[in-house]
Amino acid sequence: MNRPVLVEQDPWLGPFTDAIQARADYTRSRQRHFCGDQSLKDFATGHDYYGFHRADGLLWFRERLPNATAVYLLCAPNKWSRDETFAFRRKNDLGDWQLSLPEQTLREGDEYRLLVEWDGGRGERLPAYAQRVVQSSSGSFNAQIYTSHHDYAWRIDAFTPTDSAPLIYECHIGMAQEKEAVGSFAEFEQNILPRVIDGGYNAIQIMALMEHPYYGSFGYQVSSFFALSSRFGTPEEFMSLVDACHEAGIAVIMDLIHSHAVKNEVEGLGLQDGTETLYFHGGDKGKHPAWDSRCFDYGKSETVHLLLSNCRYWLETFKLDGFRFDGVTSMLYHHHGLGIDFDNYEKYFNAEVDKDAVTYLSLANELIHEINPQAISIAEDMSGMPGMGVAVDGGGLDFDYRLAMGLPDMWT
Repeated sequence: MNRPVLVEQDPWLGPFTDAIQARADYTRSRQRHFCGDQSLKDFATGHDYYGFHRADGLLWFRERLPNATAVYLLCAPNKWSRDETFAFRRKNDLGDWQLSLPEQTLREGDEYRLLVEWDGGRGERLPAYAQRVVQSSSGSFNAQIYTSHHDYAWRIDAFTPTDSAPLIYECHIGMAQEKEAVGSFAEFEQNILPRVIDGGYNAIQIMALMEHPYYGSFGYQVSSFFALSSRFGTPEEFMSLVDACHEAGIAVIMDLIHSHAVKNEVEGLGLQDGTETLYFHGGDKGKHPAWDSRCFDYGKSETVHLLLSNCRYWLETFKLDGFRFDGVTSMLYHHHGLGIDFDNYEKYFNAEVDKDAVTYLSLANELIHEINPQAISIAEDMSGMPGMGVAVDGGGLDFDYRLAMGLPDMWT
């Protein structure tokens, strides 16, 4: 048998040849398990089915809630109360629930949430695939009927990044302005983007785009993975910013948080159907000891479907040019890299490595490049795991770049 490309590139990895090959084989076996005969792109379509959609003159709501015994839509027309007219129907043994309503029941801009019941309890929840979430004056979050951005007229339909290496301007929309207030997409486009252009950058990396209930988390405690944070403006305003970047030859990279999720239950994914384990590990394994958040179980089909669909959604809906995967070290190891010195190769190939996380990241990178071969994927990694930039079948994880996070920490 030929040695994996990763070992050919670094002979010091020779003693780990079997482990590296097993890593590639496991990824392919799990891909077959998740996707069957589908391509990764065809598999990653959860956002086109779940959540809210308009079709055939009706409003459709679909959720995956296997442990639920009943699901209701809460909204102004039913006075935000349990109403059989707004009850979902269970579709199958997988736990899919569905509700259809006449199109005039809810209007553009109307807000809603779910009431989920299970044996021994109930709770209000936001849809896992909600594509628009807004915060009310009381501080609570609701999903919102919002489709006007589907009619946005793109000025740049297809963008080709420069051939040179990315020179990245990292930014946070809310903190970018001089004023003592949360900045907006429109203000960034008008006031900050010209400075980025003048600085000679060819890419921007934007933090905090996914909805997060606590602004002070800098966007790293995500609650709604498919919802653009409404604090900064509308989807159309963000699309205009992306267009303006592309007109200036600047690629737009998103800070993607798939390493964990906020533990909130009402506006997050915690206890979505009354169980800890719909998307996350149960017990202590599902609780991040340093971040006070929930840890995804990358071995579950529901989790992989959600996160791969999330990659496709952001790339295609907003014409993004790639991702920086945050917290990759925390994903790759059961110990999350906490208190560990990565001082020899054995630490990259022992039982502490989460092989399901390795598989997820490998498939995510292959999906990203299947959708857009020119897309940029960056691993924020403290550990220096060998093979970050090597193709999956060569024993790697197929990232384009690795951000060696320890170095900027030392500089600052």
